[in-house]
Amino acid sequence: MASPSGSANGGIIGKSNKTSFGKNKVTTITASGTFSLLSGTRAVAAAVIAGGAGGGSNSTYATGGGGAGGLRTTNNINLVSNEISVTVGAGGAAGASGGSNNGAVGGNSIAGDITSAGGGAGGGNDASGGNDGGSGGGAFMGDAVGAGNTPPTSPPQGNAGGLGNQNGDTSGGAGGGANAVGAAGTAPPGGGGGAGGAGVDISPSFTGAGTFGGGGGGGTGYVNAVSGSVGPGGAGGGGDGGKCSVGGDAAFGFGGGGGGVNGNPDSVGGGGGPGAIVIKELNKASGVFSMQSQFQAKSQGIWPDGSSLPSFTLDYLVVAGGGGAGPDLAGGGGGGGYRASGYGPSPQRGTALTVFTDGVAIPITVGGAGARSTDGADSVVGDSTTTQVFSTGGGAGRPIGNVGNQGGSGGGPGSARGANLATGKGNKPATIKIQGFPGGAGVNTTPSEPTDRGGGGGGASAAGSPNAPGSWGAGGAGVTNNINNSCTAYSGGGGGGAFQTPCANTGGNGGGGRGGYGPGGAGTRNGTNGTVNVGGGGGGGGQSGGTGATGGSGIVIIRGPSGVTFNVSPGTNSTSTHPGGDKLATFTVTGALTVS
Repeated sequence: MASPSGSANGGIIGKSNKTSFGKNKVTTITASGTFSLLSGTRAVAAAVIAGGAGGGSNSTYATGGGGAGGLRTTNNINLVSNEISVTVGAGGAAGASGGSNNGAVGGNSIAGDITSAGGGAGGGNDASGGNDGGSGGGAFMGDAVGAGNTPPTSPPQGNAGGLGNQNGDTSGGAGGGANAVGAAGTAPPGGGGGAGGAGVDISPSFTGAGTFGGGGGGGTGYVNAVSGSVGPGGAGGGGDGGKCSVGGDAAFGFGGGGGGVNGNPDSVGGGGGPGAIVIKELNKASGVFSMQSQFQAKSQGIWPDGSSLPSFTLDYLVVAGGGGAGPDLAGGGGGGGYRASGYGPSPQRGTALTVFTDGVAIPITVGGAGARSTDGADSVVGDSTTTQVFSTGGGAGRPIGNVGNQGGSGGGPGSARGANLATGKGNKPATIKIQGFPGGAGVNTTPSEPTDRGGGGGGASAAGSPNAPGSWGAGGAGVTNNINNSCTAYSGGGGGGAFQTPCANTGGNGGGGRGGYGPGGAGTRNGTNGTVNVGGGGGGGGQSGGTGATGGSGIVIIRGPSGVTFNVSPGTNSTSTHPGGDKLATFTVTGALTVS
């Protein structure tokens, strides 16, 4: 703003200038609210990612994938204080099962004067096609695709969805992504749902942030489901299209679209992922400044000196609490969600954390064990606004006739008397690298038969076993990780409770508790607890009043280069040095980590 005299700007007539001493710190915000910045920050660059849309659902035909949330960036949002208020758009739900239903659109995300539009819903209904949005929804059969970049922005915030196929067998079109249109579904033989449009990697501008805004894959029809391919979700959190009855959910916090699904009476598409706001606290001064204004800014510590905060790349192991199990032929508890970088099986390794040494303590939450018949608690690096890594508590194993709870790994169902029981879903909410697997299915049985037992809880590397002969409700296997030079197994599922002698209702490798069994004494009828600080699921109670067991608590381990210093609180947690020189911080209870 111009000043009619020089008094407002220390004798310089012209624009009133402001400094921003933000040290180029990058933060990803995953919840709406007001976020506090460094004391000298007066301007930020931002990437604003809206919520992705849900995939369509249809009782007969394959459906379209949800469009990604719009993605817009700005190089400068000026602030009046060291706080920024943001709105993070929610992910859209999948279309309801049992009919012909589009998914729901994603929610808008807002930072400063920048609004990104929620993704357009995947098509599941002839009357509407894919919906328009930040990126458009994939089409159902021969219907219209959803347009992207709606409302229009420059540069575009997203792309259109893909066409569906109705030629011989149906396959859904994919949702558009922030960087590419969704692909069309293809015809049999060997066809499948379209691939979700790719998202945008914003890391060149926002260090360590990653790729956001992937479209959901299209669903694959009946004929193609035998020999065809799954419509993969787009890079940036898009959910995979389904070949059977469930579409893949988009990953949490990336604004991806949910996957479409094959058509059958119980089919349901995948849910869209919530968006995010990524900010970089700028370190700059532009225009002409008087000596007076420079001196004042320097004395207050807010004059940009061209420097950036030092940052380090840290590997992590984040294991949530295992689920507890119910009594009397209940399913086993699911292992706590498992997430890791740098160590453990390659397919489940995520991206390492970029941490800035600003002296701000990073909250660390260690998930507690699930009590009997109760889900385990989540483990989290970060807080509710700036979650960096989360693992979801294991789902509880449920009693006779009940489906196991969903979670990081799903809980096993109780003995299925009179009807088959579905699995308790794993990897909920969805993460790009799978954090766990479902519990075992419940196969219809007769009371007091050998199969009269609960299904096993899911583990970090395998689903729990059903109560059928040959598997007998064993817990799913966990994962071995060597981040701290211990080669410890984590997140095994609990075994289901049994009528007869144990056979194989053991807990999964990784701390899963054994299921109880009758007709022995109380010591055998009762399930065994999951192992503490490895996130194992509890064992289900056996016949004749056996009690279910608790899950095992989780753990968080952070590993950094030799040049960093870790400080942890409270004193129950610990720091150490790896034999190779790297630094380790181990959290067995909730606390905080400071990196310097």
